[in-house]
Amino acid sequence: MTEIDAKTDALVPAWLTLPDVAEKLGVEVTRVRQLVKEGQLIAVRREAESGNRVLQVPAAFIGEGRIVKGLSGTITLLKDDGFSDEEMLEWLFTEDESLPGSPVTALRENRGTEVKRRAQALAV
Repeated sequence: MTEIDAKTDALVPAWLTLPDVAEKLGVEVTRVRQLVKEGQLIAVRREAESGNRVLQVPAAFIGEGRIVKGLSGTITLLKDDGFSDEEMLEWLFTEDESLPGSPVTALRENRGTEVKRRAQALAV
């Protein structure tokens, strides 16, 4: 759970607070915190509408009532490659012409195998 720079923040089009994520997943906020701690989600501190800095998760990580398929495995691969949370967000949301689109878009479109291949190639 880190702070992110403006460049990375600008790559992510929409964010959700942890209570919003909990509502979308139909779980308690404590469960969302556990998902972040386990590395199944990435949460960073950002300024909320209230002006306070609160933990937020990219909205693209949440599908219809669940975490986007393949996201957790991709996060694990990137962590194993030594990526920080900020670097993972940058990689996931940066357009890749070979996909096409960003890795997170490919995951949302159920093209996780392609994304994982690229994440594994980063370690080579």
